[in-house]
Formats: sequence, structure tokens, C-alpha cells
Amino acid sequence: MPAFAVIGAQWGDEGKGKIVDYLAQHCQYVVRFSGGNNAGHTVINEMGEFAFHLVPSGIFWPQVTCIVGNGVVIDPDVLLDEIRKLQERGVDTSRLLISDRTHVIMPYHVRLDALEERARGGSAIGTTGKGVGPAYVDKVGRVGIRAGDLLEAGHSTTFLPRLAHVVKQKNAIITSVYQGEPFSLEKLQARCVEWGQRLAPYIRPTEPVVHQAIARKENLLLEGAQGTMLDVDHGTYPFVTSSSPSVGGACIGLGIPPHVITGVIGVFKAYSTRVGGGPLPTELHDATGEAIRQRAWEYGTTTGRPRRCGWFDAVAARYSAAVNGFTSLVLTRLDVLDGFPSVKVCVAYRLDGKTLNQLPTNTSVLDRCQPVYEELPGWDQPTASVNHRAGLPERALRYAARIEELIGVPIDLISTGPRREETVVVRPMIKA
Repeated sequence: MPAFAVIGAQWGDEGKGKIVDYLAQHCQYVVRFSGGNNAGHTVINEMGEFAFHLVPSGIFWPQVTCIVGNGVVIDPDVLLDEIRKLQERGVDTSRLLISDRTHVIMPYHVRLDALEERARGGSAIGTTGKGVGPAYVDKVGRVGIRAGDLLEAGHSTTFLPRLAHVVKQKNAIITSVYQGEPFSLEKLQARCVEWGQRLAPYIRPTEPVVHQAIARKENLLLEGAQGTMLDVDHGTYPFVTSSSPSVGGACIGLGIPPHVITGVIGVFKAYSTRVGGGPLPTELHDATGEAIRQRAWEYGTTTGRPRRCGWFDAVAARYSAAVNGFTSLVLTRLDVLDGFPSVKVCVAYRLDGKTLNQLPTNTSVLDRCQPVYEELPGWDQPTASVNHRAGLPERALRYAARIEELIGVPIDLISTGPRREETVVVRPMIKA
């Protein structure tokens, strides 16, 4: 039963969009299982550059059906804008399906996200302000609006009372706690009716589609968002996202049993980055960190915020591998390290005179940890755009091999640039 999960193995922004697009050539389905438009996946191909936030990254392959699963939260305006832009550039979007169980990010979620983050002041988490967290709160609180509800917004006798109850609650918070402007129930209902009409061609029950594909033994690529270190359960809480971007989220976010996932592919950058608050033990506050940021143009696809940069953290990587059970790894952005006289890998932490080989659970403890580095020689020969193993410098291969050794999982794919062809296949992961 060939379902392959592509998991962000660090703090997100590992280059999963390019990897999903590349691997999708061997698949019949690409299925997004978590997150919202707080994620940004960039794909570059012969048609140009595309920044996705909700549409699965396999949309360019004509044989692929793309599904937005129930674990995702969608902002209808963002999704409709993505669909429009794809259509304007000649991309067929009729192969896109949206689960009717997918929850909707409402305008009051976006407003509350910004107000709550502002109120945190110096303790701000660093959210994208897209309303994702508040939408998940309403989902768990059992007061959310789902995509299937939008189809009934204009004529259901139950929809308006449900919406009215939620809007009353949200307006009370917005006006009383934050002294903001309340939302109009009538205008919100009108927007829901419009969204339902425009998204109707895409919304349907998707679990049967996925289950039938599995029964036919077709290849499914399960696309995650963000990274394991941002998992709401297993990440650096509270500086995390609101969903489960680790492999467990794939089962919950799509309605599939664990045994159908035959491969778990962990995507790592050749260094570390993070957006927003929270600990990043290997963060570089020097010219090297800035050089990495500028070479790789480490600015968020969704927010444009500069990413914090540091050396590769093998302690966090081992933890991520343990949580997800990676069967193979992808190493991206190797070309960013071209030309450095030496490169470093964090192999342990130091805390109060003791050496730690495992990731501390407590975020405040992790924030006090100092990295223990192993230094390796750099390479002068460029890796950028190399697409075969023999073209990679020996020292670059040694660096990759050391990461592989420290994590204990084989690296099967190395990305040397943002385009599909800038990929080194060490071992095939998916057979057509």
C-alpha cells in the first residue's frame, strides 16, 4: 500500500515544496494533511515560480489528483486566489479536491490572531497572523465552520444560528477585551454563501477517494506543512504551530490507518533555520549567519520575515527521526554552503557543565543549551545545479555522510537548487 509521507524534519522551510513537486512525477495523488496558509511552498519549473499556501505542490503533473485533507484549515479567499492564479497561467485545477471536513479560517480568526499576538508583547510566539491558530481552537472547541457547511450557508436552517452563536462570542472578545470593531453577522453569512458557490466544484468527501486509491495500490504522496520541531505536541512548545506536521498528523489529517504509510521521508536543510520566537540552539548571530541568510535568501514565503540561521543540529535531527520513524532522508540547500572554508555540525549540547545527547523537553532548558560542534572541511568546487552523485565534491559528500551517520537514516536525495533538475538521486525512493 504505497503511501509516502513527506515530513518537514526541522523548524519548517526545509524546501518540501520542491521535493513534493519532484516526487509527484511518480504518483497519482498528492494529499495535503495539515496546516493552513501559514505555510509557504515554493515550486519552480518551466512555467515559472509559484508560491503555494494551500494547493498541494503536485498540481503541475497532469496525472496527479491533488487533495486538501480534513486536517488542513483553509482561508477561502487565499485558496480562491491561488486557484485563479494557476488558471491564469494555464494550469488545470479540475484535479483539485477539498475535503468537506476541512475547517474554514473566518475573518474573525484573522483579527483575533493579530490581537492576541500583539497582547503577548515580548512573549509573542511569532505567528504569521493568518488566523490559523484561532481556527484550530474553534475546531477543537466544536464551534468551527467546515467547508461542507459553506455549501449549505444560503439555505440551511441550522447554519445561521450556528454562525450567530460564534459571532456573538467573538464580538464579545474583540470589543470587550481588545476594544476592537465587531463583525456583522449578515456580512459574514453573505461571504460564506459566496465562498460556497465558488468552491462548490472542489468540495466533496475525500476519504473515499483516498481509500479507493489505496485499494488500487496507487502511489500517494502525503504532503506536510511546517516542521516536526513546530509540532503542537512534539515541538518546542509553546513556540509551535497549531497542528501536527509530524507523521502522526497524516493519519488524523486524512483519515487513513498508519499501516498504509510505507515510507516516511524526512526533509532536512543542510543547515538550520527558524522563523519567529523560540529556541534555536545553533543560531548564528554573526557574519556567517548573515552570509547563509543572504546566499539562500532566507526570508519567509508567507510573511517575508528574515529567518534565523545556524549550523545543522544533529541532536534535534535525531529527535525528529525518532518521532517520525524516517525511512529515508532528503538533504536540501547543500549549495548554500559552497565556498565556506569549514562547516559545522552540532553533535551534542552543553548545559551547566554536562553534555546532553538528547533534546530537552522543556523549552526554557533548551534555550540555555550551548551547541557542541564538530567541524568538517568545506569545499571549493560548487555543488549548485549538480544532478548526479559523481559531480558532487568529495568533501560535500563527506558532510552529507556525516549527517546521515549522526541521524542513522540514509540520505536518498540531495537537492542542489530550487529546480526539479537540480536534484541528485542517491537511491530511488518511489517507483512509478
